[in-house]
Amino acid sequence: MTDRTVDLARDLIRRPSVTPDDQGCQAMIAGRLAPLGFAIESLRFEAVDNLWAIRGQQGPLFVFAGHTDVVPTGEVSRWTYPPFAAVLHDGQLYGRGAADMKGSVAAFTTAVARFLAREPEPAFRLGFLITSDEEGPAQHGTKRVIQWLREKGVSIDWCLVGEPSSRNRLGDEFKIGRRGSLTANLVIEGRQGHVAYPHLADNPVHRAAPFLAELVAIEWDQGNAHFPPTSLQIANLQAGTGANNVIPGELSLQFNLRFNTETSVETIETRVEELLDRHGLAYRLDWQLSGVPFLTRDDGPMVGAVERAVEGVLGSAPTPSTAGGTSDGRFIAPTGAQVIELGPLNATIHQIDEHVAVEDLKTLSVIYERLLDELNAEARGLRG
Repeated sequence: MTDRTVDLARDLIRRPSVTPDDQGCQAMIAGRLAPLGFAIESLRFEAVDNLWAIRGQQGPLFVFAGHTDVVPTGEVSRWTYPPFAAVLHDGQLYGRGAADMKGSVAAFTTAVARFLAREPEPAFRLGFLITSDEEGPAQHGTKRVIQWLREKGVSIDWCLVGEPSSRNRLGDEFKIGRRGSLTANLVIEGRQGHVAYPHLADNPVHRAAPFLAELVAIEWDQGNAHFPPTSLQIANLQAGTGANNVIPGELSLQFNLRFNTETSVETIETRVEELLDRHGLAYRLDWQLSGVPFLTRDDGPMVGAVERAVEGVLGSAPTPSTAGGTSDGRFIAPTGAQVIELGPLNATIHQIDEHVAVEDLKTLSVIYERLLDELNAEARGLRG
């Protein structure tokens, strides 16, 4: 027996929408939403397609946010099934994007259709924000749509991002926030020369070693009830010409910090730069901020609504978490929106043979529908 959520997920997977190419996925979603009364805006910024759809005139605005772009497949011959064939086998749906996150986008869409069939005039407004630039630079997707909404005077109150948040079973975890991400691209300057004449050169690797030892030993903070301590990891380190008789003239270094709400961007940048200066290093430094940390507290309706929806369908409440990398929630939360992430298992995302359980997709759509019921009750209560 076919299922509309699974069928839609398969149709989306069959479109090879490697970032930032949407390959018509958003048009497919728009075609499902327009007959339900959604006003559709197709927004193209640079080479990125985005979909904004909204329905309703009053009440809080709840938005399903997601992306249709996927990461490259890797070596296709290593896949058990072709990555864009959307094969069903032994209760699993295989394909690039099955879990991250075309399955969630399909579940959003079918959940809304069933909900509106029962509640054609909900007490809140419904929106979809779908981008094709989540897996890429993320500069012309959700980030730009949020800017466009701000210019239009549109504010999101509640948002669910369909990122694959579940760890061991569907609905065991949901994200109430994410750490910030800050990358340093650092060049330590020296003077190139012959290794037999070190007095005529200045080895930047030697000069940088004490600095690096101190840098990686910094305790930035101790975290808090919601976030682990801020962590720093060196990602890339490069020096030399490839010859064993040349002292390098520069050391290129890249490190990333995943930071929490206890430590600010300004604190990190200032401390690193003061450390460089204290060690007397000549350097060039460029900072790249991917996003600041955000946290949705349980004093608003979203956390409780998600917990009740999951428990109502699965019989057990999900555990709130802030673990993992960044998501497009980092662009939405600073507007004041309450942002939650809830989606399928993350066990195979970005991997060969990415897949999701068929029953999990069906159940996820039911959870999303139940969430809409919870938020509708909340919005009616706000009306008094």
